[in-house]
Amino acid sequence: MKGQAQVVDYLKELLRGELAARDQYFLHSRMYADFGLEKLYERINHEMEEETQHADALLQRILFLQGTPDMTPEPINPGQTVPDMLRNDLALEYKVRAALAKGIELCEQLADYPTRDILQAQLKDTEEDHAYWLEQQLGLIDRIGLQNYLQSQMS
Repeated sequence: MKGQAQVVDYLKELLRGELAARDQYFLHSRMYADFGLEKLYERINHEMEEETQHADALLQRILFLQGTPDMTPEPINPGQTVPDMLRNDLALEYKVRAALAKGIELCEQLADYPTRDILQAQLKDTEEDHAYWLEQQLGLIDRIGLQNYLQSQMS
């Protein structure tokens, strides 16, 4: 099915963002493992897998709409410390959230409701799972202190 060019082009941009999120989570999960923070590794590795699923859904939709995907991820912004990694991941989630909201609006304007539904599901996951969890972790660091937080993330 030939899709509308505006939608396909926007999906390509969203795909590049999801690939960047996947890569950043991939790097951060392995850094957490290297630090011995097994609980953070497990959670962020799970987030990396979900970002891969988001990218896959966008990729499949682009192909269905007869577009040519751009598999070049946007640049990532890795952190060096746990708080920096969490903050950078949260900033990325906020960026993705804004892009998804804009994509939903575009799809509604152009009456592409199946694509809108895909983006709405990803927005829900971004807001209610990814961003919310990251906000919680940063709040915990503020309330209990970094050392206590880090200790709680060890196996």
